[in-house]
Amino acid sequence: MVTVTHRDDVGLDPRRWWALGALVTSMLVLGFDMTILNVALPTMAEQLHAGTGEQQWMADAYVVVFAALMLPAGLLGDRFGRRLMLITGLGIFLAGSLVGALAGGVNAVVAARAVMGVGGALVTPLSLSVLPSLFGPAERTKAVGVIAAASALGMPLGPILGGWLLNHFWWGSVFLVNVPMAAIGIAACVFLLPETRDPASPKVDAVSSALTAAGLGALIYAIIDAPERGWGDPLVLGMIGGAVALIAALAVRERRMARPMLDMALLAHRGFLFNALAATLVMFVLSGLLFVLPPYLQAVLGHDALGTGLRLMPMMGGLVVAARAAQPLVARFGARGVVGAGLVALAFAALLGSRTTVGSGYGFTAVWLSVVGFGFGFAVVPAMDGALATLPADRAGSGSGLLMTLRQVGGAIGIALLGSLLSSAYRDRLDVTGLPARAADSAGDSVVAAHVVADQAGSAHLAASANSAYVHGMGLTLLISGGAALVAALLAGAFLPGAAATRRTESAGPDLVTPKADARQ
Repeated sequence: MVTVTHRDDVGLDPRRWWALGALVTSMLVLGFDMTILNVALPTMAEQLHAGTGEQQWMADAYVVVFAALMLPAGLLGDRFGRRLMLITGLGIFLAGSLVGALAGGVNAVVAARAVMGVGGALVTPLSLSVLPSLFGPAERTKAVGVIAAASALGMPLGPILGGWLLNHFWWGSVFLVNVPMAAIGIAACVFLLPETRDPASPKVDAVSSALTAAGLGALIYAIIDAPERGWGDPLVLGMIGGAVALIAALAVRERRMARPMLDMALLAHRGFLFNALAATLVMFVLSGLLFVLPPYLQAVLGHDALGTGLRLMPMMGGLVVAARAAQPLVARFGARGVVGAGLVALAFAALLGSRTTVGSGYGFTAVWLSVVGFGFGFAVVPAMDGALATLPADRAGSGSGLLMTLRQVGGAIGIALLGSLLSSAYRDRLDVTGLPARAADSAGDSVVAAHVVADQAGSAHLAASANSAYVHGMGLTLLISGGAALVAALLAGAFLPGAAATRRTESAGPDLVTPKADARQ
């Protein structure tokens, strides 16, 4: 009797695990940058005299460009070579980091962040779209987990490294540290990553790319400026109306194209749609949290930059542990149960955090931060893998680009909307009685600026009022975040596939997945 053994790695590139190492290096670069900047913002706000709105733009300039260029970046990789575009993206990211390190003001930092967003837009979707061509269904889940772990590793190391740099060097060092990391990523891609492409993929549509950038940029501008101008201001209303018109024009244009860049057919697949929606809402919550937490830890609790980075570790630790544990749980309970449970944990943590007071101290914060990390890890990793599992090989670039675009849009709106909510609540609660008009305006810009004014004026009352106002605003943002996570949990429980459908999808592989394959179990 002859025994036939079926192997999943037949016909796959023998260098695939080395190639994964190159992708891990690329994602580490972006993972570092994501959290280093959040820790650096309070220091940069003080030294560059940046208000909350300008801080939002320093964070969102990267994310808006990133999201707008994600889809064309995926298509460029499909058509001209994913390795080539990855190397190009890392080179652009390196150049933007150099500009940021040498910047002399807020506008230069915003411009540098936008350039870095171009590089990040090339790196992220292509790192994911390479996976289906390198790994079979049995190995793909593990590969996605490794990529997610790389991003997760960059996130906890980023605050510690950024805090140490800020304690010893000038704020530009948080940009300069990207340069050697990007150079290592370029070398790894050149020597370890095989070239893959799909020449039959759709052409890059410059008009659709412009509509995406303009629509998202107008929306973010309106949200960030609304607290200062007022939601009824003609400019804010005009920007919102323009954003809606531009995004509607994009949707109409893409639906009429034979080979669209924004593949609406993918959104008709329930498995892709609701996994992508869950990942997007998680990024909305996480991005908002990472924006509001560092000023609380530095200005309100009085920790330095390194201390702030270390105190974000409970969240990062929970994220890393959950990211590793998520896949075995998905295999047993299905994406619906694991993603839903992660979102419920995220909602609970945010609602618990909304009870924070000025006197709560770090111990209480560490508890709910740990739960945030667990919730994020259990929700986003299986949601992303579930969405990628539905993609046929010839749409890997455009599909992963769409997935990452939705996530980045969620992150950009999270920073803009939650940051603006925080800014409005902070201004309303801050007591500037007796201060000169100029000092009062400066104190209203941010809690960091208020402490600078309080030190100059010798006003303990102003410092206490700023702390109280900021914690009040942070509580409101956490309350909104908890509500968003609960909505996402309900959608996951209602529409994501159960355990049987998850196993069937994994055994079928992305080329064989159809909308009927994930029928509710």
